[in-house]
Amino acid sequence: MNNNEKKALFSFLSIYVGSAILMLSVLLYIYYNKELESVADSCSMEMSNASMHIKSDILNSYMKHEKFVPKKLENVEVRYALYNKDKKVIYSYIEDAELIDFSKDEMYESSHYHYYITTLNEKAIPVKYIAIETCIGIQNRNSLKIYVIIALILSGIFIGFIGFLLSKILLKPVREKVEHMDKFIKDSAHELNTPITVLMTSTSMLKKGKNPEKMMRYILSSSKQISQIYNDIHFSAFNEINDDVFEEFNLKDLVKDSVEYFNDISITKQITIKDDLDDCFILMDRTKTQKVVNNLISNAIKYSNNNSIVNVSIKDNILSVEDFGIGISELEQKEIFKRYKRGTNIEGGFGIGLDIVKRISEEYELKLDLKSELGVGSTFYVDFCSIVNGSKCDLISDKK
Repeated sequence: MNNNEKKALFSFLSIYVGSAILMLSVLLYIYYNKELESVADSCSMEMSNASMHIKSDILNSYMKHEKFVPKKLENVEVRYALYNKDKKVIYSYIEDAELIDFSKDEMYESSHYHYYITTLNEKAIPVKYIAIETCIGIQNRNSLKIYVIIALILSGIFIGFIGFLLSKILLKPVREKVEHMDKFIKDSAHELNTPITVLMTSTSMLKKGKNPEKMMRYILSSSKQISQIYNDIHFSAFNEINDDVFEEFNLKDLVKDSVEYFNDISITKQITIKDDLDDCFILMDRTKTQKVVNNLISNAIKYSNNNSIVNVSIKDNILSVEDFGIGISELEQKEIFKRYKRGTNIEGGFGIGLDIVKRISEEYELKLDLKSELGVGSTFYVDFCSIVNGSKCDLISDKK
């Protein structure tokens, strides 16, 4: 993964994880406040019930003229103390009963406990105040804090993990595209290097007057190779915005011109291009047709062995280009028409020629076929029957 991909991945993760954690934090904060209110209400109710229970026991005892005997509450987490009108301790289950602050509200809290104070307004009863102490509310609140923090941490880890997986999935096409483009740039530079080197060498030899006729052929061949490479790159990059110009023409004439054109290119590998062409009148964009023919012939030359031949024919409205080169394996035949896919890393080419052929064939509904055998050679077929003049008269209107 290069630096740009790492930056993109980091930015995506930062935005995704940051936004998700922020939203989660808000939700947990709302949840915490709601639960905090519930804890406070529960604690208040617990102490209020305990106070009511004690008060009821005291009143019942005095009404029956019995002595009130304090006893512990069922909930051991709730303790109480009884005070007279002077706020002196009469009886207490609270360790520091003297420290109860009667100046505060009916219910208050310290660092460790909640307190609830009830007043008993009965002159005949010496008990004036009932103070309830419990740590339930504080404990529940602390437990709630720990739960929220753990939930936030675990959720953050989970969100980060999901974000990482999503970023890998979403950036995979971008990463593949960048890798393809890097490879394309390197291969195109390598592809251009050969004709440029031959061109410079031939020019130097021509200046010295050595074999001028041969050097001129090499110069012409190299110039045409550079032109072909440029045209492929330009077409692949900008063709989407171009409009088709349909015309009727004889495919035989166009192929014959291409064969003559590539005979000057094939000279560097001592390859002979043979043609056997029947008339085939079609209705199609001439430039795109030329691209199909040129790329098939160019591809055949690139992957042919030196001192071999390339057969180009038109029979029954089917164009075939046959080479006797390295051949293509069955596995590679499934991938060979993809952009930037090359048959081999040893031979020339950088993988857009056959992609152009496929795109144009699909646009005009031309049937594209391939037969190949490793070490023997390959034959590409393009069936032009669907656009033979008269067979599809509505082609122009369909394309508009």
